[in-house]
Order: sequence, then C-alpha cells, then structure tokens
Amino acid sequence: MASFRIEGGHRLSGEIHPQGAKNEALQIVCATLLTDKEVTIHGVPDILDVNNLIQLIGRLGCEVTRIGASTYRLKAEHIDLSYLKTEEYKAHGAKLRGSVMMIGPLLARFGQAFIPQPGGDKIGRRRLDTHFQGFVSLGAEFDFDAENSCYNVHAKKLTGKYMLLDEASVTGTANIIMAAVLAEGTTTIYNAACEPYIQQLCLMLNRMGAKISGIGSNLLNIEGVTELVGCEHTLLPDMIEIGSFIGLAAMTKSELTIKNVRLDMLGNIPTTFHKLGIKLELRGDDIYIPQQEHYQIDTFIDGSIMTLADAPWPGLTPDLLSVLLVVATQAEGSVLIHQKMFESRLFFVDKLIDMGAKIILCDPHRATVIGMNQEMQLRAAQMTSPDIRAGIALLIAAMSAQGTSTIKNIEQIDRGYVHIDERLNALGAKITRI
Repeated sequence: MASFRIEGGHRLSGEIHPQGAKNEALQIVCATLLTDKEVTIHGVPDILDVNNLIQLIGRLGCEVTRIGASTYRLKAEHIDLSYLKTEEYKAHGAKLRGSVMMIGPLLARFGQAFIPQPGGDKIGRRRLDTHFQGFVSLGAEFDFDAENSCYNVHAKKLTGKYMLLDEASVTGTANIIMAAVLAEGTTTIYNAACEPYIQQLCLMLNRMGAKISGIGSNLLNIEGVTELVGCEHTLLPDMIEIGSFIGLAAMTKSELTIKNVRLDMLGNIPTTFHKLGIKLELRGDDIYIPQQEHYQIDTFIDGSIMTLADAPWPGLTPDLLSVLLVVATQAEGSVLIHQKMFESRLFFVDKLIDMGAKIILCDPHRATVIGMNQEMQLRAAQMTSPDIRAGIALLIAAMSAQGTSTIKNIEQIDRGYVHIDERLNALGAKITRI
C-alpha cells in the first residue's frame, strides 16, 4: 500500500492541463464493444480504473493498441464470450465498477452478457436496478446468482420500447442507450441522465451510425440500426479534476491557470465556487484563479445559511461535494453540505475534524461546515483515503495544513487522478510518494 507524504503550507503557481474525463472514458471504452471496426479514442487518462477496464476488454478479445500517451485504438472483432465464465474474469470484473457498462454492448451485439457484482468506491449503496429494468424492457431476461454474486442477462432479440427510468442514473442511462442502439424499432428513454458524459457517448454513437435524438435533454429517442462502424472520439477534460484544482488554489492561496477546460460543459461548477467566495476569471477556454487571502461564503437572499446539494445534471455533480466541503473549512461563514445520493460519502469528515476543522456531521447525508476564515491553519495528520473523491479532498487539506501529513491507501486517488503528485509538484507542491 503506497502513501503520500505532504509538506503543507506551500503556495502553487503556474498552468495545469486537466486530464481526460474518467467517467466518460469508462463509457466510451465499453461502447467500442458494439462494433467489430476500429475505434480511436483520444484523451484517455492514465489512471487505474480506466487502465483496468482496457485490460479487461483486452482479455475478452478486443485488440488494444496504444498509439500515443493518451490515445488508444480498439478493435473488438474477435470477442471470446467463453472468457466471461472464467474465474479470472470474475476476479478482475468484481474489482471495477465500470465493468457494469460492458453489459449493454455485449447484450446488444451478442445477445448475452455476464458480470460479477462490480466493485468501486465504498460510498454507500449503488444499486443496479435501473440498468436491468431497462434491459428487461427491451426484451431481455435477467437473473441474479446470489450465491456467486453474479448477474446474467440474455435475449434472442431486443425490441425498442418507451421507458420511464426510476432514477436518472448516469451509468444506467449509458448502459440502456448502448443496448438500444442495436435493438429493433424505436426506444424512448424518459428521465434519462443528460450529463456531458452521456451527451458525448450519444454523439460518438451517432458518428458510428446510431440514430439518437434529444441529446442533452432527459428525453432520448433511439432508432435502432443493424450495425455500427468505427470512428474517432476525443474525451472532454475531467470536470471533477477542474473543480479539484479550483478548490486547491483557494485553500493554498495560490495563483493557477487551468487550461482548456471546455467551459460550455462545466455547468454550474464555476458558479458553485463563486458561492463560496472564490474569485475566478474566465479567459477564453481557460480558468484563472488569482491568489486570494480570504474568501467569504455567500448566503441566500433572506440571510439564511448557504446550502450546497448534489442533483442530477444540470445540478451540481456529487463527485465535487467532498472538495467543496474541504474548501469551506477555511472560508468566512458557514455552509450546509447535503450529499443526497450516497450515505457513506461524508464519513471522511472525522479526519478533517482531527485536523482542526469545525464540522458538524448532522447525519450520513448532511454536514455543516463553520469556516475558520484562514485564522487557524489545519494541522497535519496521518490519514487513509477511503475513496477517490475523499482522497483528493484530504490531499487538498494536507497541502494547506501546517506541518507534514501522510495519506495512506493512495491507490484510491490513483484510480481517478493521473500522476497527481508529479503534476502538483511541478507547480510548487511538496508531495513524496512512498
């Protein structure tokens, strides 16, 4: 188990380029299974979760060629479905949450799919009902082997149908879209997730020959086609990493420029940081964060305490709440952080309290942060990263703290952030990988 040793109190300066979007990459890689033609993907982040998924589909028979630092060519011409029944597949698939999005493409193209119960962050219940209800609506039969914790789904033919999703699940929507593009007839998905990642997936599938309309809304219409072809696709910059860098600049009183952020796809992320009092300048497609000694949390019009809550797009992404919570600890004022989706994601706040932060954990979903207005620096601490987003939040806290901190289990951070220690050290951080 690797660790970071972080010498806090250093201000950063310079420019940083965000990596390709992790969540989009997982969907796009799975979508290459829909065709036997070559698909080239640019901007693929060199992180554990994405690398493990690429290796997994490679073991399944997909031809994988890395043709650049962040560019892959994939050709799923010779897929070995028998591999799905091997113990090796069960072991590798169970460790990776993104493996669940292989089901839709495999079901659409081969009429069957099998995956072990997927892993991922331990942040609370992450049910898969939406995925399988969608497959059943298209005509598939579904079985869950409770003894072996495995999902089986198969269909002689998929037929388009109107469906109203029980929740606007991003991965569920992606999975159903990928199954529906090769189904017979027209599929209508209402209450579909419409995150930029879903928009990107739909645009890529259309370039491959799919017929999807309503992109960017929660009402998608998919006219099934008989086959898809290859294409080239470039991933968006990772909005969660962009938000993490904004928070890091504020906490460390640093001057940073985040390059090529695709402002049109960031939704209300810049606005949310404005609510915490953080100054941002939008320069073309870059975000400039000036050095700021203090930042004050806004209040609602009636003077009541600011509340930041996650919501389906275009609401605030839940993946940024951990970062926003940490940033609020050094602001002037108070804020209620309401994590609606996952009931275990706020449990890392006890580590921040040990560092001197003033946080009241109201219940598993809500925490009130009383900002210290930079009057009292956080203390260094020994910590363990419980998940990707809490891990980066703890790293930000440690970089702003007085003294030297240690974060263990940094494999969690590596799952979502490309060489984060090297990139931040180039800006002036003091992070040692142990």
